[in-house]
Amino acid sequence: MDEATTTPLEELLPWLNRIDTLIQKAVLLAESHYSPDPATAPYRGLQISLEEVDLLLQRHPAEPLFGNATKETASPPATSRLAWLQQQFQLTPIDLDILALALAPNLDRRYERLYAYLQDDIRAKHPTVDLALNLLSPTAGDKLQQRDRFSPDAPLIRHHLLHLHSQPDTPTPLLAQTLHLDAQIVRYLLGNNGLDSRLSNFCQLIHPTLTLNQLFLNPELQQKLSALAENHQHLRLYFQGTDTSSKRRAAEALAQELHTPLLAADISRLTTNPKTDIEPTLNLLWREAWFQNALLYLDGWDNLPASDRALASDTLLATPLPLTILCGTEPWNPISGILGVVTVPIPLPDFLQRRHCWQTHLKSAGISLTDSDLYAIADRFRLTSDRIADAVATACNQIRVEGKKDTEPKIADLFAAARAQSGHDLTRLARPIEPKYRLEDIVLPIEQKTQLREICDRATHQTKVLSEWGFDNHLSMGKGLNVLFSGVPGTGKTMAAEAIARELQLDLYKIDLSQIVSKYIGETEKNLDRIFTAAATSNAILLFDEADALFGKRSEVKDARDRYANIEIGYLLQKMEEYEGIAILTTNLGNNMDDAFTRRLSFIIGFPFPKEAERYQIWQKIFPDSTPLGADLDLEFMARRFEIAGGNIRNIALAAAFLAAAEKADDVRMSHLIRATRREYQKIGKIILDEDLGSYASR
Repeated sequence: MDEATTTPLEELLPWLNRIDTLIQKAVLLAESHYSPDPATAPYRGLQISLEEVDLLLQRHPAEPLFGNATKETASPPATSRLAWLQQQFQLTPIDLDILALALAPNLDRRYERLYAYLQDDIRAKHPTVDLALNLLSPTAGDKLQQRDRFSPDAPLIRHHLLHLHSQPDTPTPLLAQTLHLDAQIVRYLLGNNGLDSRLSNFCQLIHPTLTLNQLFLNPELQQKLSALAENHQHLRLYFQGTDTSSKRRAAEALAQELHTPLLAADISRLTTNPKTDIEPTLNLLWREAWFQNALLYLDGWDNLPASDRALASDTLLATPLPLTILCGTEPWNPISGILGVVTVPIPLPDFLQRRHCWQTHLKSAGISLTDSDLYAIADRFRLTSDRIADAVATACNQIRVEGKKDTEPKIADLFAAARAQSGHDLTRLARPIEPKYRLEDIVLPIEQKTQLREICDRATHQTKVLSEWGFDNHLSMGKGLNVLFSGVPGTGKTMAAEAIARELQLDLYKIDLSQIVSKYIGETEKNLDRIFTAAATSNAILLFDEADALFGKRSEVKDARDRYANIEIGYLLQKMEEYEGIAILTTNLGNNMDDAFTRRLSFIIGFPFPKEAERYQIWQKIFPDSTPLGADLDLEFMARRFEIAGGNIRNIALAAAFLAAAEKADDVRMSHLIRATRREYQKIGKIILDEDLGSYASR
């Protein structure tokens, strides 16, 4: 719409003056239609006298009450808002007069008293259909004909510019219905700025300052958006991706390039309130973008139910906006009915973009990192630009909270802040584990320990091999790290996962697959999809416990349940290949794995039952440094006599410490270990004979 050269009030004055003239004449004529008795005049609008009844009976049906209107009309200035409304909604001159009648009380409340007087009802502060027809119709024929201006198909009503209000819970004839100009139209005609209050709970009107050059986007995408800014007429784009903040910022930058505001709406929130009437709300939204000359940005498009999406599509097709951006995570579905939608993928920032983003925000905060630390934090955490900015600010504020002066955050502080930005969606589906162990704490044969170190090395150098050395272009899937730990309970599988998470400074989440597998067809896939969707932006290590609940050998199909069980396994294999993070699976039955599954694993590490020498190392490391140990502890004896796994050794050491504390002993002694060992053996269903204890049998 062209900018008006006059003020909104100056544009409206000719129509308001016309209304004033009509009202002035009508007031003079009203005296002849109401009771001429001065004694009853003060009660006009409250009662009807016999004289007035006689006057009413003398009138012809449908005769205009005042009959002072003329058919002479003027055209609004071509650049005015009124002219724009007339052109866009095909309004007649009579429609413009009706708009002026309904608009007048929004400018000056004196019109409420005038309307009440003319309608002989002190409650009638808004014009009715009858008053509008009486004022604007010269003859009875005109009055009947102009009733069509208030039909459901008339432009004023069909486009929701004007609302007809009836009395509540009472059938109200058309003539008695009151005229209310839509609040959005009132604001538009009066030139009021800001957002319509009915949209404020799910919309924002943004006057952007971001430019495309300020975005942390890859050059190809930046160039594409720049081209769209130059050729944007009647375009409908679909921003696809999980990076909500980058999609929003790209839309802001486009709006800035076009020198227009951005009207951003999360339309998925429309369905959260059952009282929301979707169709008029969508019309209001589209019209707001139209009136504000704004770029319309609709987030949550693929979260709308199909019926609401169809309504939104119909409204979008009917509204001639120059550029509309739809936004979602799923691929564009062409059956929505909107033609010519161009998909613009907005991927998560890659390593180079993340490193540049970290570097920019760290520099702004006055923080310097070595190249290797900057490389590590950008490589390890797949964060959006907003999350990176928040991580830097959080690390700086944490230093201030701790009362450290003139100290900038260290790399450990930044890693902790980056972890705090991740995993929020995953927390609802998995249990976070705080890593306590280091790789040095694990007792395993040299081959297995070497493989654990190789897992960490592979995670550390993933960007170099995939991106810099080009393997990323040769792999469509399988870019992540899928690891299998197999071994009997207590051999250190979970402990090793903790050690890897601590080495890489990543969060660790444990998922119990026995709780994920459902007996209901299709539910297992839904559960797995929720986990992997949340994990995509979690920057965490996934620990799938009890993997044999799902990863056993695929069975021969004998019935429908066998067929769906195989579908579940196939779906899991697909999701694992697509996942680009680290997934560690544990199983007690290493030889019960499907070959098709094991081929997709990066590492398979068996955790053997510890031998005597390994058990002795576990006994030596099991007690914390601060635990007082008695001189009589014979850990070599414990390792030699009791063939148990590390988990059992941990239980015995902890129980012995509690026994010592309960006796108020100064230290943990051999007698406490023996008693704790007896209890552990009872728990696992074994018996310790006295000859097994030798000289310690009496303790």
